[in-house]
Parts: sequence; structure tokens; C-alpha cells
Amino acid sequence: MISTDPQDPDDLLSQRAGQRLRDTAAQPTRTYVLHPALKSANARRLPEHGLAEAVALAAALPELDIRGAEVVRLSRTSPATLIGSGKVEDLKTRFKADEIELVLVDGTVSPVQQRNLEKEWGVKLLDRTSLILEIFADRARTREGVLQVELAALSYQRTRLVRAWTHLERQRGGFGFVGGPGETQLEADRRAIDDQVIRLKRQLDKVVKTRELHRASRRKVPFPLVALVGYTNAGKSTLFNRMTGAEVLAKDMLFATLDPTMRGITLPAPDGGAGRKIIASDTVGFISDLPTQLVAAFRATLEEVLEADLILHVRDISHPETAEQAQDVAEILTSLGVKPAVPVLEVWNKLDLVDPAARAALALGATGRDRVFPVSALTGEGVPTLLDAISLVFDEAKTDQTLILPFAEGRKRAWLHQEGVVMAEVEAEDGYHLTLRWTARQEKRFRDL
Repeated sequence: MISTDPQDPDDLLSQRAGQRLRDTAAQPTRTYVLHPALKSANARRLPEHGLAEAVALAAALPELDIRGAEVVRLSRTSPATLIGSGKVEDLKTRFKADEIELVLVDGTVSPVQQRNLEKEWGVKLLDRTSLILEIFADRARTREGVLQVELAALSYQRTRLVRAWTHLERQRGGFGFVGGPGETQLEADRRAIDDQVIRLKRQLDKVVKTRELHRASRRKVPFPLVALVGYTNAGKSTLFNRMTGAEVLAKDMLFATLDPTMRGITLPAPDGGAGRKIIASDTVGFISDLPTQLVAAFRATLEEVLEADLILHVRDISHPETAEQAQDVAEILTSLGVKPAVPVLEVWNKLDLVDPAARAALALGATGRDRVFPVSALTGEGVPTLLDAISLVFDEAKTDQTLILPFAEGRKRAWLHQEGVVMAEVEAEDGYHLTLRWTARQEKRFRDL
């Protein structure tokens, strides 16, 4: 059970031992969600949308009973308690009246702030990273997934160790009164975590080698790899099931998919028969402020995206912040090192949730953009057109060409990068020297710019 006593040594021990904080009692844990919002911050998103996402994250854990949620607007953050003393006291009264056991703060909370708030409120507190780690730990099914989550959790917990155990400092080191103080409990905890991290990394290295062997085997087979990426709950698994006939778990829930799944697909041919065969890969969803520990731990899984011959960027086009979500995905793909030459098709999913007037506007917006495909993975609308486009990407022959582009042709250079056809680029006195790999269709469009 999640302890409500911030000084409970058993709770501290469980954190240091890398055990997940999980409520095993029959009754769900009464939970309250807070979304801190700095008034001076130039955030891309509305605080209300951030709060809604935080509540959806909390709802992904069935053992949490969400009793309330609110945006806490801050003029500045308090180093000791994150939020002001008046708000801390107000929330304390509310939490006591509602018998709240767990508070989720949708943001970064320092170890000192966490300790002070837990002591003041008499509850357990988790920040955004802790919550996402909890969800990942709850969902991981394969051995690789479990190892990755455990590694991410230990890496995170190591940064949360605070000097709360000074009374457990060990006996003086050395002999007599000459030696200095011995190893503190804090140092012992760090050493234990470091040892466990090394052990997990060794086990994951074996997984990486096995996965690389699988990739090497796939390279020998002339089947292109198509990776589905996108924000969490964008409908990737539903689209994956629709395309492949698989039965991957697909729920209206954040992070329903953690473990990657691959299936073969035979694309339709223009004459209605069987066409090219490809391999589709369903991947873990991205999210804003994705913990760096998770990105590092799941890199072996996400490397499937780096190996892809084509990326389908699945967007929930019905979401009010779909553009912001798309930007988050693009930033994560860039941080992973996705090659600019890999073509990307945008899949505007969940058309079934868009009202008719907005749907007409979406169709108009997609017109003339040969890399945008409005679909409904749930009903199948638009999916045949998408499959035809995927087939066309691999059917078109590509040629290598060197091009010198004057510095004044910035718009054309931007278009080439957007199309992902630039293999190399060097700046010289007479302009940009570009090495391109493109199709005849792309070359024609470029000449028409």
C-alpha cells in the first residue's frame, strides 16, 4: 500500500531498493491531480489541456481513484514547496477533508520539495516522471520491457536520494580515533543502485545484440520496414491492427502499448491483386516532457524507428492540441537521430471524432499535400488510400544527384529538407552543394517551385 507517512522508513527503503510504489489494497488510492502553471512561462499549451492530459495519465492506473484536479497558477516557484505557503495550507485542508492519500504533480518536483510537501500534507506525492514510470511498470509485458522500465526507475531514483538518513551514518572508519566517518547510508544506497544499474545494462546489452541480429536478418530479406510513431493515444495500435489484421491491445488510454510488435503486410497492387510485402512496426507512444531516463532506457526499442525505410507519423487530428503534439513527436524523433532522408507520411487519424464541418476543412487542408492522409483507423475510412501511398513510396525508383543551390534559394532548400531527400550538404562560396536521393516525381515538383 502507498504509505501516507512521509517519514515511514519502510517506504523509504522500498524506494531505494527500486521497488514500485503500488497500492495492493482492495480499495483504490484516493488521488488528487495538480498541474502547476507559471504565469510568466511561454508554454505552447494551455494549462487546462495539460491538466486534462495529467488526469488521463492518472486514469491509466486502475488502482487510482481520482477525487479532484486543478491548475495551480504560480507567479514564481518556491524552492522549498514549489507552490506558495497559502496555497499549501489551502490544499492541506482540502486533502484532509477528502481523505486524499496520493497527490500527483504534473511537473518536476525536487527531492526537497517532495519531502516538504509530503510532510506538510501527510500524503504520498509523485511527480510527472514518477507517474509515467509507474504506468510503464504496470504495462511492460516482455522481459525487455521490464528491464527497460526497471533501469529507468533506478536511474531516476538515484537522483532523488536525499540526506534523510544522517542518523544512520556508520561507525567511524579506520582504527581508533584517526579514521574519518565511515560510509553513510546515502552512499551505500547510491552504490547499491549503481551496482543494480550495471547489472541491468549488461542484461539489456544482450537484448540489444539479439535485436541487432534480428535486424541483420531482416536486412537480408527484401521487405521494407514501416514504423508507426506518434503521440500516445493517437491511435497507432488501432491503425496497426487495421493494416495488419493483428490483435495488438488498442484502448483509449495513454501508453496502452509499450512493447514493440511487428507484422508482415501484403500491400494491394494497382490491378487489385497482391502487391509488395512490407513489415510494419508498432512502437511506444511519445509524450511531452518524456523523462530522459525513459528515452535512454527504451532506446533499444526506439532504434526500430531508426532502421525504418518509411515512418508513419500518426496524429490524433481530433485533439485540440494536435499541432503541439506533432511538434513534440518531431523533437523526439530528431533527438533519436532519425535520418532526414527517411520519408515521413502524416496520418491524420480519428476522423470519426471530427464533426462534418471540421472534416471538410481537414480535407481541404490535406488537398495538394501528397504526404498527408486523413483516416479513421476505427472505421477504416481512408486506410486503403494510405496503403496505396505506402506502396507508391516503395515502388518509385530513386536516383542520386548532386545539386548546387544559390544561397538566395532558401525556400527550395527548405523544401528539399522537408521532403527528406538531402543525403549530405556542404556550404561553399557559390552556394549549397547538396547530395540528393529523390524520385522523378520529387524532382519534377522541385523544378516547378
